[in-house]
Amino acid sequence: MNRLFCVIPCYNEQEVLPETSKRLEKKLKDLIAAGKISDDSRILFVNDGSKDNTWNIIKELHEKNEIFQGINLSKNMGHQNALLAGLMTAKDLCDAAISLDADLQDDINAIDGMVDKFIEGCDVVYGVRSKRATDTFFKKFTVESFYKLMNSMGANTVYNHADYRLMSRRALMSLAEFGEVNLFLRGIVPMVGFKSDVVYYERAERFAGESKYPLKKMLSFAVEGITSLSTKPIKLITGLGFFIFLVSIIVLVYSLVRHFTGQTIPGWTTTVLSVWAIGGLIMISLGVIGEYIGKIYLETKNRPRFIIESYVGDKEDVETSEYVYKR
Repeated sequence: MNRLFCVIPCYNEQEVLPETSKRLEKKLKDLIAAGKISDDSRILFVNDGSKDNTWNIIKELHEKNEIFQGINLSKNMGHQNALLAGLMTAKDLCDAAISLDADLQDDINAIDGMVDKFIEGCDVVYGVRSKRATDTFFKKFTVESFYKLMNSMGANTVYNHADYRLMSRRALMSLAEFGEVNLFLRGIVPMVGFKSDVVYYERAERFAGESKYPLKKMLSFAVEGITSLSTKPIKLITGLGFFIFLVSIIVLVYSLVRHFTGQTIPGWTTTVLSVWAIGGLIMISLGVIGEYIGKIYLETKNRPRFIIESYVGDKEDVETSEYVYKR
């Protein structure tokens, strides 16, 4: 029977953890009773350097029930790195892992469909929102624009899918082969390949606490994803450069004709506008190229994407994990 791990990254989630743990525990017990997963399946919380009582709650949950395990990162590494830490720890311990957020916005009932599709032979099952009825117009517009922008820039993402997905052990092992320091899992996972499918669900309101992805962070996330997975922005800059060059030739011919026909008019306004426009484009172009150079700089350093300070769980699991420092 398949051993399932639910991997949940947590950053300052003390308000939602008691309810999240209760609902997930019931869901796993129902799946165990139905004979779909083994009774040694686990719920793995990853504490991403929380400043509140999150880690203490995780430890208390483990002490009360061995179904709960916990990873404590040495510092705040960011959502994507924390998620990867959980998945990479689980890959040697499970047959499949489901990643989801702690805020209960992801409908945990979709786990049943994911497990069913895994049993049918899928290695990757994406949780996809069926609609955005609970979103404001602004939120809906910005999020849909985010996905369209990502795909138009060459980042192959699944529309309306965040990080709610099931991955088989084989898929997790393949994911471990990707060594990027600049992580954008929504774009990397589709590169893994293997048989995949989707499960649709309705996303609920956050149970408690504040969103960890405000507009500013979403924009930063989009830039991270595009520049980590695609060189299309640089190609667009090249195309824009050729376009401006062609326009400059046309303007040059026009100016020479006006000059030799005695129709020269002082062009102070045109000159100023041209200087500012071209100067702005040059600065934008340098900024985009700088983003890529910065990422090359970070990749060449080959810094660890996460460092695990401690791990509470089954003794054999702790000993099996290659990422836990043994003192």
